[in-house]
This record gives sequence, structure tokens and C-alpha cells, in this order.
Amino acid sequence: MATLFVYRMLIVFCLSLCLCCHHIHCSVTYDRKALLINGQRRILFSGSIHYPRSTPDMWEDLIQKAKDGGLDVIETYVFWNVHEPSPGNYNFEGRYDLVRFIKTIQKAGLYAHLRIGPYVCAEWNFGGFPVWLKYVPGISFRTDNEPFKRAMQGFTEKIVNLMKSENLFESQGGPIILSQIENEYGAQSKLLGAAGHNYMTWAAKMAVEMGTGVPWVMCKEEDAPDPVINSCNGFYCDAFTPNQPYKPTIWTEAWSGWFTEFGGPIHQRPVQDLAFAAARFIQKGGSFINYYMYHGGTNFGRSAGGPFITTSYDYDAPIDEYGLIRQPKYGHLKELHRAIKMCERALVSADPIVTSLGGFQQAHVYSSESGDCAAFLSNYDTKSAARVLFNNMHYNLPPWSISVLPDCRNVVFNTAKVGVQTSQMEMLPANAEMFSWESYFEDISSLDDSSTFTTQGLLEQINVTRDASDYLWYITSVDIGSSESFLHGGELPTLIVQSTGHALHIFINGQLSGSAFGTREARRFMYTGKVNLRAGRNKIALLSVAVGLPIREDDDSVNHFDFIAKLIMIFVIMKNVGGHYETWNTGILGPVALHGLDQGKWDLSWQKWTYQVGLRGEAMNLVSPNGISSVEWMQSSLAVQRQQPLMWHKAYFNAPEGDEPLALDMEGMGKGQIWINGQSVGRYWTAYAKGDCNGCNYVGGYRPTKCQLGCGQPTQRWYHVPRSWLKPTQNFLVVFEELGGNPSRISLVKRSVTSVCAEVAEYHPTIKNWHIESYGKPEEFHSPKVHLRCSPGHAISSIKFASFGTPLGTCGSYQQGPCHSPTSYDILEKKCVGKQRCAVTISNSNFGVDPCPNVLKRLSVEAICSPTTSTTMQPNWRG
Repeated sequence: MATLFVYRMLIVFCLSLCLCCHHIHCSVTYDRKALLINGQRRILFSGSIHYPRSTPDMWEDLIQKAKDGGLDVIETYVFWNVHEPSPGNYNFEGRYDLVRFIKTIQKAGLYAHLRIGPYVCAEWNFGGFPVWLKYVPGISFRTDNEPFKRAMQGFTEKIVNLMKSENLFESQGGPIILSQIENEYGAQSKLLGAAGHNYMTWAAKMAVEMGTGVPWVMCKEEDAPDPVINSCNGFYCDAFTPNQPYKPTIWTEAWSGWFTEFGGPIHQRPVQDLAFAAARFIQKGGSFINYYMYHGGTNFGRSAGGPFITTSYDYDAPIDEYGLIRQPKYGHLKELHRAIKMCERALVSADPIVTSLGGFQQAHVYSSESGDCAAFLSNYDTKSAARVLFNNMHYNLPPWSISVLPDCRNVVFNTAKVGVQTSQMEMLPANAEMFSWESYFEDISSLDDSSTFTTQGLLEQINVTRDASDYLWYITSVDIGSSESFLHGGELPTLIVQSTGHALHIFINGQLSGSAFGTREARRFMYTGKVNLRAGRNKIALLSVAVGLPIREDDDSVNHFDFIAKLIMIFVIMKNVGGHYETWNTGILGPVALHGLDQGKWDLSWQKWTYQVGLRGEAMNLVSPNGISSVEWMQSSLAVQRQQPLMWHKAYFNAPEGDEPLALDMEGMGKGQIWINGQSVGRYWTAYAKGDCNGCNYVGGYRPTKCQLGCGQPTQRWYHVPRSWLKPTQNFLVVFEELGGNPSRISLVKRSVTSVCAEVAEYHPTIKNWHIESYGKPEEFHSPKVHLRCSPGHAISSIKFASFGTPLGTCGSYQQGPCHSPTSYDILEKKCVGKQRCAVTISNSNFGVDPCPNVLKRLSVEAICSPTTSTTMQPNWRG
């Protein structure tokens, strides 16, 4: 009892110290081993959660889930373009309330890493820069340019001073322990030579002189000057070393998955490989890992950049776009974090001793003077498991895996052995009826003269729109003589339009003649199509559509450098990072020409063109309930019969009951934008995914093309609708459709866990088997357990599959193998049905009799989750 009392008092003291730290000035420094927080070296796990990509009512839950997942730090970029939409006018409201977000992190007891940039990339519109910045006289982005440096310093000071005013740096008792200046600048710096180096050095000096009291980092910048820490981004960072021996090894972006683009497949990164990469980084001496992303979220409005980046920014993160836990990724990483934390004292106190255990196998051993010992046993073989001898004991290592031994003896975790459940998500009907669909045609026959202008030749789109809208009309006319051959049975003329992106709709005399689209890899494209002209004057209206502004340097710039520079630039392009992308062009720059007339080719490029920014519906604010009375709406059933493009559709719906995340199913539509109660959900596009979706194996180096899903299906079908945007009744939905589509097929769905699976073998590594002897107890093996858990408000209603023995297959397609315990179903049904969660011990005694002696067995289970109420749910039971 005395020992227990002392233990409890020690915990109280430690908690008091932590709480006290938020009321006094605390210190953050570093040495070669790690960051030091109040003089204590720390192994830190961090996760990226970008505040504008979720809603404030989601933040607390997201951050708590991150904490429960074993994270110590929340990382976010700061997005200049949302905070300063026009020079000197700032916005820190709603989703952009950065102070509230940081304070929510602090309230949860976590640290924060504030990546100010202010260039962020992040697949965010214009890389996070406000578009007005492009038009500052004499400016050149991200180089030794005074107008740019002046603007960049002004915004950086604005953010730092805002954080200081709220006492949010750790040196003030706040949660921010790290800040970042610039972003992934190393390759660009080398390409620019002296101008790049001077700018980088200036940026580092500028940041340090702001006196935040916490370290600054520069990611992917090997020349980062002292005291700024250079750090690594990538799928793997175990080969990275800081540029000075007295700096810690920091991984600012461990890519948990990859982004998606309209027309491309969904990318998944197996958690076994992500855990392997993280463990490999730690075993080599790394001390800080940030998962990019931990929650990806949603590119609401027109915030997606690229171009062609989807509205979903799910990123295959441990917490999905909707805020639900993605299993097994979340749970497996949580177990990794627990295992690494058990090794922390040894890891921060010593350097590893590396020994070979075989051709592809190694041991990294950390032994401190105080007696702590931790070991990592690695198997880099991508084809074969290995049995190795370490400290006079044998260990089995699956291919491409690392085992963690916090006491240099007991394995508590292996990166390839997933023991947590897999959750199967589905989109289910929300039973929310869409009332009174009505439509309005975007009339292009008459333009508002007050919003148009005419000039000679073709203009670059963003220079005209200043990104106030995705849409820009290019309008001209041609006079066709009555004697033209095509009017008398000849072949129709051909219109050719060269566009620099991103989408194009051709209207001839008010009728849609054709459309063309670029891709992220080839945003420049050419439209070629026959046009039905008539004798006399013909109106040619070209609607150019942007799908997000660029976030990196132009691909064509590769042609201007030597071979080495080309390789560097290709690497830059792969991660969408670049320098002077403000020079990119968008829209129709020509040539625009008619071919097949009696006179031959007619180049229209230098004719007079009339321009209109945006749509009439945008100008009349049809997305707001206050704007709909300005036009006459028709029943959508009549509009659908006509299948006209450029249609506005509106309807009302009531919010469904429950608290499951919601989405709009847009499968029946083409391309356009969505608003609910005046707030922009984002761009939608039913573009079908092309790619190679032929399976996935976790072993071997990961790349985005390795594990792809959804080929032949729409890249994005469902669009997140935050519940905080909804009223109980009469929610106003507006859809602008560019191509056609049937709005009556739009439906509201809810995202739910419908089934859970788990597969755990006998002798699966478990933390309970760590340091058994140190507590003076006899050695006893603790059998592993299968844990199943449905979402809150749901319970296990049935067992779809259960087999203790040697089952085959994977979640959703399990089959009985040659060895099977006949009591499997009965045991699982008895212990799990009717409960929200349950745990079943994997042992012969639990299943009555050993179904196949001397064979390694496992338990595979798939359970169905169904909605329930607290009065019908049985208590959770373990056994």
C-alpha cells in the first residue's frame, strides 16, 4: 500500500508540473539527440491537422482522438490566403480561427508545431499565397526579391505577434514548441543559385530574430543556417541526417498516404509499411515524427489547388476525412507509439550499437548508463521472413518488418503484425428527402454590360478574374457568308482551341458544341470539334474553367536546365513544390482558329473578344436564400428533360437525426459546385479514375502508384457536409452543374462503420509481456486478445465469420481453412453480440480444445455493427 501511495503521489506531482508549465515560462531547446522541453529530452509523435480543412466543432474531437492515438504534438500550416484575402484586411473567424485551434490543442494537453511558411504547398490553392500577392509591383516569389520579402515578413510578423499576444509559445507557457519558416525550399534554392541561398538565409535570420523562444525548422533545406534545424519530408527518412552534428533528427512530413486528383485513383499506404518507416527512423536515432496527414479533411469552397486536386483531402490518414477513426491504421500506429515510448529513456540517453543478424537483418541496441536497454530487430528482406538469434534467444521477423523490444528481450510490437481491428465503412441512406427541386438556366444569350469589357486578343484568365471565380467567358463573333460550301452539303468547319487549363466548354449560338478537359499531368490541352455555323453572324462563347490554382513551378521549366537540374526539378514536381509558379498561365491563350472554310484557316486569336468574369448566378448570389427570388425557377423535371448545361438547381432538406457524419452523393451529376445554406461545400466532378488497381502488398518501398483503389469509378462520389452547417429544417442546397445531370439523384448519406474485422495469431506481441521479471513475478505468457469495437450508438448485431484455427482470406472474404474450431461462432456470439465492444482471448482453453496441435493458430472474425439504443445494449464483456 505504501508503494502504491508513493506511486500515486508521483503521478500527481508530474501532472502538477505539467499544469504548472502552462502558467510559467517554459523552455524548448535541442541537442543532437532530441528536442528538450524544460531540460528533458523527448521522443515526440506529431500529426498534421489543418484547421481550415475541418470545422471548429470538429476540432476538439479530432485533437482528442489524436491524443488517444498516442500523439504528443499537433502540426498545422498557416494559410496566408485565407487570413489576408486582400492587403491589410485579415480574417481569423470560423474555420480560420487559428488562435482557437491552438488553444484547443493546449486544452487537450498537447503541444503544437506551427508551420508559418508562409508558402505551404499542401495541395492548397496557389500554395497558400493570396492571389493579390502576384500583382505587387516588381514581385518575384520565393527568391531574393525585396517586394516579396517585405510582404512575407509582414505576414510572418502578423502571425507571430498574434501568437505572442495570446501567450501561445511554450516560452510563454503555451503549447507551441516548434515553428517553421519557408517550406521544402532546398531544391529550388539550388536552382536559383545565389539568389536562392540569399533568400533562404534571410528568411531564417528574419524568423529567429522574432524571438519566439522556441526553435525554428526548415524542412527539406539542407543548408538551413544555425540555429534553424533542417528536417526531412518523405515516405522514408531513415537515411536523413541533420546538417550539423548538434541538431536533432526531425521528420516533419511522414506521408501517411497521398492526395487524389480528379480522374485519378485513390491512393492507400499500408499501415505495416508506414509503421516500418517510422520504426526505422526511430531506430536510426530519429526523435520527432509528424504524420502528414493525421487527419486530412476537406478542401471546402475553392481551396483545393494543384490544379485538379479533389475536394476530399482524405490522404488515407489515421482519422478519415469525416473525423472517423480509420482502422487498422489508427490502432496499429497507436500500438507503435506505446512501444516506442517504452524505449524512450534508452533512446534519448545513448547511441545505437548496430550488429548484423543476417544478410538483410540487423539489431539496433540502445543501452544507457542507468541500465535501460531497448532493441530494434529489423528484417529488410522483401520476400522472406527470417529467424534470427539475438541475446541467445530466437526471434521470428516477417519480411519488411521491425520488432521493438523495450527491455532487449520481450517483443511488444512488430510493424508487420497487425493485431487491431479493421473497420469497414459504408455510405448509408440518411433518409433525408430533398424537397422541391427547381432549376434555372444560366442564360448566355444576354450579358450584363456592366460586368463585361472588350479588347483585342486573348487574355490570361487569372489576370482577369483575380481568382474571384473559377469561370471566365471569352466571347467573339464570326460572320459567315451564305456561299460557304459547308452550308450547301459540304463538311462542317472545325474549331480548334488551345487552352492552358483547366476545363473548357464551347458554345456556338447559345448551344453547347463540346467540352474538353486537362489533367494534372497535362493541364494544357487542345479542343478540336466540328461546329454548326449558320449564314450571317455567329456567336462563339468559350467558358474557361479553373480547377484550382497552381502550387508549384511549371513542368516546362525543366527544359531550361542541364541534366542535373532536370533531375532536381523532377523531384520537385513529384511533390508539387516550386518557385515562380506565379508566372503560370491559365485560360485560353490561343491559338483559336476555324478550319475548313472556303478561305482556309481563320485565326480568331487577335479578334476583339468580350470578357465576363464569373456566372450570372454568382453575380445574383443564387447560392444564398436571399438571392433566389431574383430569377424565375422551373421544375427540375422539365430542366432534366432538356439536359441543358450550365444549370442552377436548388432544393430544401431537413437535417437527419443522429450524429453520424454526412455527405452528398453526387453520382448522378457531371461537374460543378455545391453550396449549403450559403456555404461552399466545394467543387464536384464525376471524373472516372484511371490507373492500376491490381492489388497491394505492404513489403518493399512505397510509392503512390503502388496501392491504388477505385479504378473505373468516380474519383470522388461523396462530398462532406459538416453537421454544424445544418439547421434542423429547411436547409438550402444549391448545385451549379456545368454539363448536365439529374439533380433528383442527389441524396444525403451518412458514413458509418458497418462491420469490423480482426485477425490475431497466438503469440502475437503484446505489451503485457514486457518486463515480466522486473516486477518480481514468475514468467507467465499473457495470451493476446481480439478486440472488436463498433462506433458509439452501434452494437455488434451478428457474427458474420469466426474461425479459430487456420482461416484463409482477408476482411470481407474470410474462409475456413483446414483447421477450424467448431466452437468459434458460439464463443464469439456469446461474448460479443449485443455489445458495443468486446475482447476475446486467443487460447485453446477459451475454445474448448486445441483444433490442430503443434500448428500456429489464429482467430479471424468479422462482426456486423448496427444502430442501437442505450436501453438495448448489453454491457461490454471481456474474456
